[in-house]
Amino acid sequence: MTETHHPTPMDLPHHQVQHEPHINARPDAEHDGHAPGRAQHEHDPFADSPGKSGPFATVEVDPRALGPVHTEYAPKHDGAPEPGEVVWTWVPYEEHDGRGKDRPVLVVAHEKGLDTQLAIKLTSVWHADAENWVDVGNGAWDREARESWAVVDRVIRIHQHGIRREACAMPREDFDKVVSHLRERYRWS
Repeated sequence: MTETHHPTPMDLPHHQVQHEPHINARPDAEHDGHAPGRAQHEHDPFADSPGKSGPFATVEVDPRALGPVHTEYAPKHDGAPEPGEVVWTWVPYEEHDGRGKDRPVLVVAHEKGLDTQLAIKLTSVWHADAENWVDVGNGAWDREARESWAVVDRVIRIHQHGIRREACAMPREDFDKVVSHLRERYRWS
């Protein structure tokens, strides 16, 4: 019996990648198992994630306006978000309309003088704008062990009390790959 290889988007030249139309689809529907078009709060057990609102809300920040940002790999499995760890928190959608979802994010830096960290969202849905997506393989942050990408064109600020759970440490080589893109793009150290 011969095993057939089915190409993934990464196997195809950029111009051959086919994209599903997103008509009536909720943005970022990956990782949560919801069918496109469903209301965000329907069957969402994490609709009240601690990072959704209040003083510990996860927010998007302008990475160029942060001043000096120092990144280092320093995971400690102690319940607090540390650079190099993947944690779950509420992440607002790009539309900034109050919607969002509970999802895995990679912590990339502590903010100097603040009790917050900077993070990058992870996704299992590949997109063609390769300059914004860094392949980080698969890991314990995704229960289905799907290949994941770090989305480096959006930076979020998280708070220790705004995370739902600590997932795992990302392998050092994948963290370094993501941080290399962030350093080049935003002039971080």
